[in-house]
Amino acid sequence: MSPRLALYFPICVLAVQASAQINLSRWQFVRTDMANVWEVERPVKAGKPESVPLWQDVTLPHCYNADDGVDPDVKYYQGAAWYRTTVEVGNPYPEGHTLLEFEGAGQKTQVYVDGRLMGSHVGGYDAWTVDITEVGNGTHSIAVRCDNSRDVEMIPSDMSDFCLYGGLYRPVHLVYQPKSYIQDIRIDVEGDRVSVLSFPSDIPDINCTILSPDGRKVYEGSIGQPIRVRKPQLWDVESPQLYTARITCGEQVIERRFGFRSFEFREHGPFFLNGRRLLLQGTHRHEDHAGVGAAMTDGQICEEMQQIKAMGANFIRLGHYQQRDLVLDLCDSLGILVWEEIPWCRGGVGGDPYREQAHRMLENMISRHRHHPSIILWGLGNENDWPGDFSTVIDTFAVRSLMTSLHDFAHRLDPLRKTAVRRCDFCADIPDFYSPSIWAGWYSRRFTDYREMTVEAIARYPHFLHAEWGGDSHAGRHAETGFDIEAGDRNGDWSESYIVRLIDWHLKEQAAMPDLTGSAFWTFKDFCTPLRPDNPIPYVNQKGVVQRDGTPKESYYVFQSYWAQQPMLHIYGHSWPVRWGEKGEPKEVLVYSNQPEVELFVNGQSVGKRKRNIADYPAQGFHWSVVLQQGSNTIRAVSKDLTDEITFEYQTEKWGPPAELRLAQVAPDLIEAQIFDAHGNRCLDSSDWIEFSIAGDGELLVNQGSATGSRRIQAANGRATIRLRSHTGPCVVAAKSEKLNSSLITLTGILVNSNP
Repeated sequence: MSPRLALYFPICVLAVQASAQINLSRWQFVRTDMANVWEVERPVKAGKPESVPLWQDVTLPHCYNADDGVDPDVKYYQGAAWYRTTVEVGNPYPEGHTLLEFEGAGQKTQVYVDGRLMGSHVGGYDAWTVDITEVGNGTHSIAVRCDNSRDVEMIPSDMSDFCLYGGLYRPVHLVYQPKSYIQDIRIDVEGDRVSVLSFPSDIPDINCTILSPDGRKVYEGSIGQPIRVRKPQLWDVESPQLYTARITCGEQVIERRFGFRSFEFREHGPFFLNGRRLLLQGTHRHEDHAGVGAAMTDGQICEEMQQIKAMGANFIRLGHYQQRDLVLDLCDSLGILVWEEIPWCRGGVGGDPYREQAHRMLENMISRHRHHPSIILWGLGNENDWPGDFSTVIDTFAVRSLMTSLHDFAHRLDPLRKTAVRRCDFCADIPDFYSPSIWAGWYSRRFTDYREMTVEAIARYPHFLHAEWGGDSHAGRHAETGFDIEAGDRNGDWSESYIVRLIDWHLKEQAAMPDLTGSAFWTFKDFCTPLRPDNPIPYVNQKGVVQRDGTPKESYYVFQSYWAQQPMLHIYGHSWPVRWGEKGEPKEVLVYSNQPEVELFVNGQSVGKRKRNIADYPAQGFHWSVVLQQGSNTIRAVSKDLTDEITFEYQTEKWGPPAELRLAQVAPDLIEAQIFDAHGNRCLDSSDWIEFSIAGDGELLVNQGSATGSRRIQAANGRATIRLRSHTGPCVVAAKSEKLNSSLITLTGILVNSNP
């Protein structure tokens, strides 16, 4: 296998040369532009002007908007930044090639070796390489300039509802290759035949071995002609069987995993995988996480993808750009079908460089990821009817022209898959599949209108797949009343109580629609966006069913109750410490479960069993009307070997206007602020803003974009919390809210690196 050295140390290092004694994790970074590369590489002299600006030690991957993307007081930095390191190059091949491979860097990148510009790239999400062979073996300096400045001639548009992050936020590799080497392998599967082609195609003596999912050799020989595999084991979402193609050329070894499967979207009808109807149960993901921005570690990506699979999803749209190879590998191995797309998102159409970038990124995406059996759709664009970068009026002719060109190009590159676009009605006839905007109960109409709106779309579009639906929810915000299902658009409600009902209704309806291909709700995880500074967590799109740090919201379990294969049981309200109402007033208790029967106990007394019935809304029949006692209550749900339990208070006292803010340390690393009225009653409907600060020998966990990691945040039922990162001595935590006196709490213990 070709020696391959990661410039950071991931959990699963691919093809690392065991004899290489180098450490490439030591990088330095500065978030400012420099006059030239000489300024980047000149020695730092202590106490001299040359030592300014100060360089920061970092380990890749690294995103330079990891912190300010969700800072409530600033707009995230869009500009140039520099990275530098030294590397010991030791290519073992006579006349071999030495390459730097970037899996993605944001958004425009220049690479210098020993002060010489060796390569550049435009686009933050597709992989690319720089050949540095001419520098030879030995010690060399590497400097990389990244720039995410606003540029209307680059995709995606800054009008997109996500951050255009900057930095070396995906893996960078040092790759050694022999003098003559395979640059790329293309694998296509049709029926029981697999075609393996190499690029360039004139390299002699290439051998291919194909291994079955259990490691048996099913073929060995040359490439170029279709290879038949008798009775192949099929790749499926429930049993993702993966074959391995091992291609050798001299000392070079390349391995690609692939699968045998067939799929069909029937006209005005459902989706079929391997000849059986499959309801696509999907979501979306951005490459974004609390504390790191786009620089997610392998471990964070693996955990997130496993959460998605555990939720029961069998389909994902990777919005709105090509994502890491690891993500596609995990979709293959977990059994998750994929819609992957280029980042042509909003803004209109630019000039020739703009169009060239769109085509190049499409070609790069298809070339790099075409062997993945999980991919069924190539996305051409998103919300391309959104004007603004070039005119207040969208140029429909230009958009249609580029869309048509991309559609045709995708089919020339890969005739075996389909193209798709979401929300651009005047282009609906161009791609193979189209998704109009249907946000029943959030941006339009009522969620009870969902079936009517979807049936109309199925009839209107020959091939329809519903991407994007759902709504925002502020983790920990709940409501006791106001859930009349005939109510209209509740955009702005933001309670988890409303969102679980909206999602529940959609899933109930989808399960009863025989012609529906499926859907993908927006979105799996909360993420950073510059377009939403006034959200309850500033600069965070909160439509996720898990928070930005991966903590599940209540809505995650609604999806599990419909989709998951593993037995599950969850009482709604784990994040609802205080409920309220009149004495003796019946209250609804919801349990989300995929079990046939559930029994509910309130304060130790059974209040009856319920049988699962998807048509019995809400919660598929697992809903009870119970009377709670004033003060503490314990609810327990039981089904076979599964048990879930929550304890909460029931408040019957009425409250007046907010009058007092109180702080308490509720855990060694957790501070809680609560809003009370003049009589000491909790204001359980308060959504006032609360801002935290600290002085002394301590640090708060801030700028995470989560319910426990945001310095400024709207209260959820009159309550907000923040975590301590550390405190090594006395410190004072303060909280303030508009029109209320600040509250202080003094901490004296020691807590070190609670949240590194």
